[in-house]
Amino acid sequence: MQPGAGTNRLSTHRLNSSNCSHHMAFYNAADYFVDRNVREGRGEKTAVICEDRSLTYSQIQQGVNRFGNLLKSLDVRMEERIALLMLDTEAYPQAFFGAIKLGAVPVCLNTMMRPKDYQYFLNDCRARVLVIDAALKESIEGIEGELPFLQHVIVVNGEAVGDELSWADEMAQHPAELETAPTNRDDACFWLYSSGTTGEPKGTVHLQHDMIFASETFGQQVLGIKENDICFSAAKLFFAYGLGNGLYFPFSVGATAVYHPGRPTPDAVFEVIAGHKPSLFFGVPTLYAQMLEEEGALNGVRLGVSAGESLPADIFKRWHERFGVEILDGIGSTEMTHIFIANQPGCCRPGSTGRMVPGYNARIVDENMQDVPFGEVGTLLVKGDSAAAYYWNKHEKTQATMLGEWQNTGDKFSCDEDGYFYYSGRSDDMLKIGGIWVSPIEVEACIIGHKAVLECAVVPDIDNEKLVKPKAYVVLNGSHTPSDELKQEIKEYVKQTLAHYKYPRWIEFVDTLPKTPTGKIKRFELKGLKSQEAQ
Repeated sequence: MQPGAGTNRLSTHRLNSSNCSHHMAFYNAADYFVDRNVREGRGEKTAVICEDRSLTYSQIQQGVNRFGNLLKSLDVRMEERIALLMLDTEAYPQAFFGAIKLGAVPVCLNTMMRPKDYQYFLNDCRARVLVIDAALKESIEGIEGELPFLQHVIVVNGEAVGDELSWADEMAQHPAELETAPTNRDDACFWLYSSGTTGEPKGTVHLQHDMIFASETFGQQVLGIKENDICFSAAKLFFAYGLGNGLYFPFSVGATAVYHPGRPTPDAVFEVIAGHKPSLFFGVPTLYAQMLEEEGALNGVRLGVSAGESLPADIFKRWHERFGVEILDGIGSTEMTHIFIANQPGCCRPGSTGRMVPGYNARIVDENMQDVPFGEVGTLLVKGDSAAAYYWNKHEKTQATMLGEWQNTGDKFSCDEDGYFYYSGRSDDMLKIGGIWVSPIEVEACIIGHKAVLECAVVPDIDNEKLVKPKAYVVLNGSHTPSDELKQEIKEYVKQTLAHYKYPRWIEFVDTLPKTPTGKIKRFELKGLKSQEAQ
């Protein structure tokens, strides 16, 4: 059985006929996402809004060309890497597509890491040039002497000192015309580092056609994105999810992107929504839960989108009741560029990850790579033409994950006979309780349904009999305080909702849960904590 097999695939001729240019000889993503908008008459359309500033597609195009010329003046050549350590501002698309138009390869770096992480990233990708936001310069303090490949640092949104180059000064000096590099559809286009919970981050190499495929599938066929849409992503541009939401989805149809360089707190997000009235809002489950705790409105928003973690059914229902707006939960990955399974407008099933996005296919397999029956949990394999080519300098990891056309996601799923997929956790997160597999996601979704709970994480712990049982770390919402009575009440609530053996034997109240910078709960960190109680 292949869940989703045969679902309306993206027609090959449609993608191939997106010539990306008036020149058939090459295929370049910057030409498709920037120059094509100007060629087709959208030059005066607003492309990006950031705080009180806005740029048209023509202005973005000029910035793209100036940045490409700046790189050329630094002797950057095709295929060489350019690292971007930048906040979400109007400079991001200019740097990202400017590098691509020259044939260089932008590497989007997470802005929330530590100097030693940047030392690893910059040496692994061998970036010749780093573009860094002035506000992030302290992130690389102390590692300057440990970067043998880095030759130039360009400072954006602030002052350059010493040997650094000033973005504003350099951009003003370079011409606003640039010939597109003669890349083809299978040339390297951009890299993202996977935030994987184990081992070193992996440089995931994407090709020129990957963003276009994702735009024509999830962007246009699921979101129905149009030129008059305004997109606001709380997830940042360095993250695979945010890069699509805030950059190439809107640019694929000449829509408008709204950027917020600060932290996406509920207050800040509601303020951006009030000020710019986006029609498409992209968040993560934690943020949706936090926003439900705050005052605010969704003026103009026609759809919410969620990824990064499974969206609990309770959050979907409360959001829909309060705002009348659906949240389309989906799953994507750094390796697949963006979302490949998602709920679709008008047919959301709360608690489900949705159905195959047109153009993608999936299998759910057992440990012998045999397809499992409907309803049974197995490992999700996925294929589609936005899949990364390989992991940079990680041959064994590439072989283990990229199985020919199929990508092994490492996620556990089941699929029902209607083609809806249900997430059960990571392969290494599943709990075996009394010989039966238990999904921590299912237990978490139940606990979150309790009125006192804001968010939670369920991990394995060992009882006095040396048996594995579920333990819950729980963050309470503002109107409840920790107590032994509340612990017992939550346990009873789970027992009444799920099979008895699934209830958490221990509950620990915490102020926050450890998360990756992309919003995923770090269950592996919680697994290492010693229990403060034994019951």
